[in-house]
Amino acid sequence: MTTLVRLEITRTLRNRRYLLFTILYPALMYVFFVNAYGDADRAGGLPVKTYFMVSMATFGAVGSVLTGSAQRISLERASGWTRQLRLTALPGRAYTLAKVAAGAVTTLPAILVVFAVGAAQGVSLSAGQWAGLAAALWLGSFVFAALGVAFGYAAAPDSVQTVVMIAYMAMALFGGTWFPVSGTLESVARFNPVYLYNRLASFTQPGHSLDLAAVAGLAGFLVVFVAAAAALYRRDTRRA
Repeated sequence: MTTLVRLEITRTLRNRRYLLFTILYPALMYVFFVNAYGDADRAGGLPVKTYFMVSMATFGAVGSVLTGSAQRISLERASGWTRQLRLTALPGRAYTLAKVAAGAVTTLPAILVVFAVGAAQGVSLSAGQWAGLAAALWLGSFVFAALGVAFGYAAAPDSVQTVVMIAYMAMALFGGTWFPVSGTLESVARFNPVYLYNRLASFTQPGHSLDLAAVAGLAGFLVVFVAAAAALYRRDTRRA
């Protein structure tokens, strides 16, 4: 399993599309949003620069695991690679967990690069807040890594990219990635894992602590997505 995780991480980091769309693109979008908001002081209860630093870090992290994992698994199914792995001693749960773990590890560069740009833009957090925020966003990315695995087994190779992008953009649009959500939209957004993911930054506000409701919600989504990935993997095994 460790060898498979290492192989998956190496493959992802060598992918130029990964470097462009999940690391450089969110960092550039962060600079765009900060300048577009001009003199605005706060967004979503956070300073504008902090709010969009978090939202673009989560945008890159979610994009990394959703598009990367889903497309790779779907192509592996089509090429017969997954079928070959089933003939080895590697159990199905180890294969699935390896995909989730490898996907989550590759979110770190997307998060850290946006954080570096945020710091250069003047985001001011204590050392503990920087470390806590990085840890929270990295751990939260496991939720979307599991969803990416589920998508990889659910969609056909010729439609997986479309399915993933529609789901990805819808969650980002209504999850506070592009703009703060409020009112009726916010009450609906509470059922959106991307919104809960962005809420993990709330503890950086003075007088606030970690949003435990968001943590609980993400934990629930993680259980659902892992269960879905396992069920879809078993279905794919029966078909093979």
